[in-house]
Order: sequence, then C-alpha cells, then structure tokens
Amino acid sequence: MDVSVDVSALAINVVIPEELRWRDTRRDEEFELQSLTIRMLPDGSLAAKAYGRPVAGGRGPYVSFPVPDRPELAALVSAAADEAARRWAAHG
Repeated sequence: MDVSVDVSALAINVVIPEELRWRDTRRDEEFELQSLTIRMLPDGSLAAKAYGRPVAGGRGPYVSFPVPDRPELAALVSAAADEAARRWAAHG
C-alpha cells in the first residue's frame, strides 16, 4: 500500500525544570510557567510556547506565553528536540 503522508508539524511536551521556571502575567493574573510545547514546523525550524498554572492557585485559563530569549531555555528546547528525535528513531 502506497500512502502519501503530509505531516504538518511534530509536537512534544516538556516539563520545565524548577530552576528554569519563570513567572508572567496575563489578564491581571500571574502564572508560573511549568511546561513547554515545542513544535517542529514543516521547514524544520522549532517553535515553542510556555504554559503554566496561576500562582494564586486554581485552574486558570489555558493560555500560551512566549518563551524568553535565554540561553538555558534555548538549550532545554534543543535538548528536548534531540531526545524526541532519538525516541522517534527508535520507534518501530
């Protein structure tokens, strides 16, 4: 069977280590960013968004935040993509 597959993006979810977490505010509510969703786009580039929980507690809205331009976060994104590639390659 010959199947043509058009993969639009690959995505992984990564826990942000506690020492790399940060806080940001949305709609007057402060969030601690605890996870990243990293997508590999069709051109091979990576895009990342951060997600977290309200500092005051509760569920809060599910909104994304930009990932700050910090070397240690860029290294986390790169390491996570490498690990995902290793796992995909081992799939079978």
